[in-house]
Amino acid sequence: MTIPTEPIGSIPRPPELLLAVRQLAAGRISQQTLEAEYEQAVRDTIERFEATGSPVITDGEQRKSSFATYPLEGLHSLAGDGVLIPFEDGHTRQLPRLTSGPFHYGKYSGEYVRGAMPYARRPLKQAVISASALSLLYPASGIERYPRGHFLEDLVNEAAADISSAFDAGAEIVQIDFTEGRLSLKLDPSGGLLRSFVDLNNRVLDRFSPAERARIGVHVCPGGDHDSTHSADVDYAGLLPALFATHAGRFYLQLASEQDRPRVLKLISELMNREHKVFVGVIDPISKHVETPEEVCERVLEAAKFLPLDRLGTTDDCGFSPFADDESTARDLAFAKIRARVEGTAMAAARLGV
Repeated sequence: MTIPTEPIGSIPRPPELLLAVRQLAAGRISQQTLEAEYEQAVRDTIERFEATGSPVITDGEQRKSSFATYPLEGLHSLAGDGVLIPFEDGHTRQLPRLTSGPFHYGKYSGEYVRGAMPYARRPLKQAVISASALSLLYPASGIERYPRGHFLEDLVNEAAADISSAFDAGAEIVQIDFTEGRLSLKLDPSGGLLRSFVDLNNRVLDRFSPAERARIGVHVCPGGDHDSTHSADVDYAGLLPALFATHAGRFYLQLASEQDRPRVLKLISELMNREHKVFVGVIDPISKHVETPEEVCERVLEAAKFLPLDRLGTTDDCGFSPFADDESTARDLAFAKIRARVEGTAMAAARLGV
């Protein structure tokens, strides 16, 4: 036994790729030229991931417009005035609004896995967006001749197909991004919205066997965009009981940037069950400080005081660039942090004798 360590997903895109995206939008290059830049970015990301010693890798989400909106690419039944997500520094992100049904994905995550497999020599992990996040596309005023219940059924079908596509393409692990979980308690402190989100995601997870669910994880964090969060002030105590009612086998939890880690770790130890594996965040992706392996080691040892070693893993608090246009973190810095996580986790495993 050792202590597993995994990334969350996104890596800052190379400047050449970001320039090519802008040039395509301006009509200065062809789609074929952009595709070549995507291919090079994926290849470079995987090579650099493997050079860190990471036992599990991702494609860095190089081809995604964002962690949340990739299924909407190519769809025409959308308007731009959907739910607005405010961040602590004052900037916002806005989701589209669905204008008609039936709802279907424009792109499935298996496409990204297939694009990465030719370059990967280690197990690939694929992040997918939660059904609960996409449920926010449906307007409060409703859609004529397309009731919300019909939309949710279509959404559950599509979200399950998205996960299946990743497994079918060769992904070893699938991670559901559930960043709206903590944010939901800001929108509805009663917890009703959070519970409805978990119930919806469980409808998706219940489509899979126990063995498959052991390879599916849920990631929660207070958001991370332009070095800002949207819900870091929401107490984990309100989130964790509902979160651990999710029918998944793995949980990836932001903890490196948490103010009172021992209190949260104690809560986790009380709420997790014997089938759960918990990956604690030991790297803060929105901090410019590159953690040392020794700092990571100490965070792992701290977690080991509360969590069983056979169910403990490490991860990053969040992706390094969940939105493609977020250039606040340097690509080199992201990989330096990942290397520190890998080395610090190994150091802690040696100290713990596992």
